[in-house]
Amino acid sequence: MLFIHVLILSAPAVATALGTGANDLQQPLTSQSSKIPPLGFGTWNLEKTNVSQAVTAALQIGYRHLDCATVYGNQKEVGKGIANGLKKASLKRSDIWVTSKLWNDHHDPGLVEEALSQTLHDLGLDYLDLWLMHWPVGNPPGTGKTELDYLPAWHAMEKIHKTGKVRNIGVSNFSPAQLKDIIENSDTKPSVHQMEIHPYLPQSKWIKYHNKLGIAVTAYSPFANTNPTYTPGDEDPPFLLTNTEMLAVAAERECTTAQVALAWGWNRGYSVIPKSSHENHIKENFKAYDCHLENDDFDRIDKISKQYLKRFNNPSKGYGVKLFGGLEDA
Repeated sequence: MLFIHVLILSAPAVATALGTGANDLQQPLTSQSSKIPPLGFGTWNLEKTNVSQAVTAALQIGYRHLDCATVYGNQKEVGKGIANGLKKASLKRSDIWVTSKLWNDHHDPGLVEEALSQTLHDLGLDYLDLWLMHWPVGNPPGTGKTELDYLPAWHAMEKIHKTGKVRNIGVSNFSPAQLKDIIENSDTKPSVHQMEIHPYLPQSKWIKYHNKLGIAVTAYSPFANTNPTYTPGDEDPPFLLTNTEMLAVAAERECTTAQVALAWGWNRGYSVIPKSSHENHIKENFKAYDCHLENDDFDRIDKISKQYLKRFNNPSKGYGVKLFGGLEDA
């Protein structure tokens, strides 16, 4: 049986009809909808030389959710992949969900619309389904400094949201206090919060809080320290995909450990965005829809974070700003 973890209820804004097949789960989206297909294709760290082919392949394989960002430096190539993929897969723009993100150097309200215009131009699109504020920090022009800076930029994003150029707006990497600040001092509540989630950083209480607020969650780095960006430290846990408990669950369910990690994620009520530049891995990840976990599998995977609790993406030192206050492994 396919099990939805009892601790975390699916957020209303996430499409989690998990009893159906992969094609049903990746159904085209209606406009002004924040129903994100639970399995997305990430583009972080994908090289310009092959990201277009990877995006095209992902759309042909069946992905209908693409995650992008200005700071990834590859949106022009992603845009070419989208155009080619839509053509090869006989899809319309409205059949897919595209997310991008506002980078820190454009938090000045006078620069926010410029940032979106560049993103749309690079991706070759007329609108985004979701635009996220990448971090709750900004680099004020001409200062060379990084500081907490999100409300003015959010208010500028709210104005752009009303134009229809972005169907939904949201945040990424916010703390509880920062999210509360946004909600209490704005007219528009974030539709989505993207954050690091994997068996080494399950963030169960934080996800449950979003469900109560009606804010959808997307998990980046679902394979944890498999991401080459995260330089291994002496006290880091073993690579998630070679963790003995993950291997045991995968063997019993006749899945790969990557498929187990993805199925564990969306069964907890949020979307996940794995990435790969290799077509065989892109296909393997998509087949995670066929990986059915049992109740005790979740209990076993939950124990992993009790042994190894680790947040891998925390640039607090580099920014000189305390991030993730009040959250696990901050």
